[in-house]
Amino acid sequence: MVCHFLPLPPMVSNQSKFTPNLDDSDFDFDPDPTLTNDDLEPTTSGERTFSGWELASLWVGLVVGVPTYYLAGSLVDLGMAWWQGIATVVAANLILLFPLVLTGYPGTRYGISFPVLARSSFGIRGAHIPTLLRALVGCGWYGIETWIGGEAIFLLLPKLIKDSSFSQTLPWLGTSPLEFSCFLVFWLAQLTIVWKGMEGIRKLEKYSAPILITLTSCLLIWAYSNSGGFSHMFSLSSKLSRSEFWSVFFPSLTANISFWATLALNIPDFTRYAKSQSDQILGQAGLPIFMGAFTFVGLAVTSSTGVIFGRVISNPIELLGKIGGFSTTILAIIGISLATVTTNIAANVVAPANALVNLSPTKFSFRGGALLTAVLGIAFQPWRLLRSSESFVYTWLLGYSALLGPIGGIILADYYLVKKTKLSIKDLYSLNPRGEYYYSGGYNLAAVAAMVVGILPVVPGFLEKIGVLSSVPNSFTIVYNNAWFFSFFSAGILYWILSCLDGKQKNSQLIDPLLPSTP
Repeated sequence: MVCHFLPLPPMVSNQSKFTPNLDDSDFDFDPDPTLTNDDLEPTTSGERTFSGWELASLWVGLVVGVPTYYLAGSLVDLGMAWWQGIATVVAANLILLFPLVLTGYPGTRYGISFPVLARSSFGIRGAHIPTLLRALVGCGWYGIETWIGGEAIFLLLPKLIKDSSFSQTLPWLGTSPLEFSCFLVFWLAQLTIVWKGMEGIRKLEKYSAPILITLTSCLLIWAYSNSGGFSHMFSLSSKLSRSEFWSVFFPSLTANISFWATLALNIPDFTRYAKSQSDQILGQAGLPIFMGAFTFVGLAVTSSTGVIFGRVISNPIELLGKIGGFSTTILAIIGISLATVTTNIAANVVAPANALVNLSPTKFSFRGGALLTAVLGIAFQPWRLLRSSESFVYTWLLGYSALLGPIGGIILADYYLVKKTKLSIKDLYSLNPRGEYYYSGGYNLAAVAAMVVGILPVVPGFLEKIGVLSSVPNSFTIVYNNAWFFSFFSAGILYWILSCLDGKQKNSQLIDPLLPSTP
């Protein structure tokens, strides 16, 4: 078999050339019932309802939230200047834009979700490995966002209740019973939206975006007018020497890439509903802009609090509780809740739910998968992950990037270099041993091996970071600080090499009968 590099897809294309128009009548094959249900089938032309604006609105809803607000401030806490923190965030998202668009491309072209796309590279059964790892990270983020929403409810409570004995932290729990109860209330409230499925999520993101932009603008104007400008923020200079800066920059860049590396994997779950490739590309192009703008807001407002209140308040929920009276507090809570829900449901429910559906389509529906995701989110104890900037950036974000990086590298190498963008829809839903993606008993051993090789070198650095190992060689620390880059490229390149060496690897040039002829 001959393997060679394939030119990347054009950045802008029209719908008729790349987007298959699938109707119910097009499904003239008999998919294995254990591999499909209504949530896993390719989207039909009637289900392609996401315009470029609606995909951009999705990113507005995802970006405007407490973790993003907190992100640049975390970098300043670690010693960066204000502009270095914002530049790091923007640079990371510009880098991430490429895998986002490239991974979203097959979602729009074939109308398939991330779990189905993963079958091409990992095998019909092997696809459970990357989808469940992605689901695990989604559950952790779901817990973090829900905890933030619970804090908004805590803010609304009367001072008498917040000063009661129920607000005292229990050492074994790591938080107070009152805050934990608020967390559970918000946890339950989100499930009512999840129950409406993808169409409900689309409408939520579309109509929430202008509201969130308005509220964010109001917060920025308030900070500017009450602090006499942003001169205090502009005076925040770096506390790091040149060598210290680079030792902080690269792990911070990796951490910021990891921030949305989750969506870079399962973005086909959304782009499969795009009207065209142009819509999915233009809709995602706003990510670096939105991230840069909102991290500027977070940093500007946080630095202004030092002038307004005499101390820096980095927690936006605490800040909003001090701004004004009851009506302002209510408006703030609505804003935080809306920002949290739009981020949490789109980013942290869809992927885990689809992964569980893919695991057992006959037992799990999207709703059932979403419910289990919510339950696992509690087990992650998010209040501990948000305890400090260092644990958030260096432990949580860097740690899971080692899991997601190799998966992304393998999927892109498989689709563009090995499969040359040609997939067989029938074989993606077939357990036939002769099928294109059955490999060895349903597992592509080359993909599994490449993923393991991409992850293992990162493990020693992670174990040192969480305290399991007292020290490791400096080379392992460097690898861990650049976990996403190392695992993404090492796993992707190794997978490509192994696929080229595998004489049994098929490189089918057959045109799928479900798709129109494309050049």
